[in-house]
Amino acid sequence: MLSVFCGCMSVLLTVLAGEKVATPVAEGRSPLPVTSPSDEKRSKRDELRAQLRKLPYKIVFESYRDGNWDIWSMRADGSKPANLTKSDKVDEMYPHASPDGAHILFVRDSGKGRSRKRNICLMEADGSGTKLVAANARQPCWSPTGKQIAYMKSEYERFTTSSYGTAGLFFCHLASNRHRQHRDRTIEHISYLCWSPDERWIFATVHGGMGYGHAGLAIETRTERIREMDSIYGCRMDVSPDGKRILWNAEDQAIAVADLDLKASPPKVTNARIVLDCDWTEKMYHGDWSPCGKYIAFSYGPGWGSQHVGEPADDWKICVADPEERNLWVSLATGGKGNKEPDWVPFRRGTPKAPKVPKTAKKPKAAKTIGAGK
Repeated sequence: MLSVFCGCMSVLLTVLAGEKVATPVAEGRSPLPVTSPSDEKRSKRDELRAQLRKLPYKIVFESYRDGNWDIWSMRADGSKPANLTKSDKVDEMYPHASPDGAHILFVRDSGKGRSRKRNICLMEADGSGTKLVAANARQPCWSPTGKQIAYMKSEYERFTTSSYGTAGLFFCHLASNRHRQHRDRTIEHISYLCWSPDERWIFATVHGGMGYGHAGLAIETRTERIREMDSIYGCRMDVSPDGKRILWNAEDQAIAVADLDLKASPPKVTNARIVLDCDWTEKMYHGDWSPCGKYIAFSYGPGWGSQHVGEPADDWKICVADPEERNLWVSLATGGKGNKEPDWVPFRRGTPKAPKVPKTAKKPKAAKTIGAGK
């Protein structure tokens, strides 16, 4: 049995034999116990830091410093932080590294007030060669091959920071800059995309759209089929590189992990358990599996901060956890006024060629609608 509390709704959900039962909970209270540090725990955290120092990976994240958001990178142990975008008049956020570690997708906000615009951009891993990929779009994710991306268009021309203010699911083949809409054109109000390693599924959270209130979805990339993930109640799903585990935010104060069977339809989730939790005055968000599948990067900070892209999150930091033991984690990036949305950068072997993306992205053509292909 697993009991979790979703920060989006004030109900306690009991998951037993695949069924959900709602039980009222006092607003603002966390039913999850908070683990206190001990000498043994400190020793394990020191060991975790030592393991991270040996990893060849980097972590990219959004950080608010000097009056705006920029994309920063650091080594897996938090050393050698570097500002990749160095912008002072625009905000760059939501970084996602390509499977080969050569490029980074991100969103860029420009303008002020409701005339502000959010676009998807692509740059090389060192921050150079920035190109526009999709205008008035948000929350991109990479295909497992790195040849395509998936993204959503903004629901309105007027700007909003709402994560679910989206309309349509689109795919872009980077080498040709061809944009295609998913076969199911009723898709709306989804957010936080994650493409499964077998390329069959895109996992997303829906909020108030397509006949759902709040749910986790598995969207087939090549058909119109959409399946609800009944065993997952929360948001921000991320699948491990080997496709055998999935994590998600079970509530504002907890990140859960479960075993995943991608061959089932819908994908089957079993053995769900909480691996990270904190006091109700704090938040834990943005879990991301490491390329080796052994660690989870996440954001952590005071509860008054916002987990949404582009919204203030003072004193939030980037952390890394070992999911094999509950609440075994260390803090890494703490500079600036807020650090969020960590994403692991795989170790690069050689220097892959950059995807050819025209300087000016074209709007998706509505004449032809197909699913995402390899």
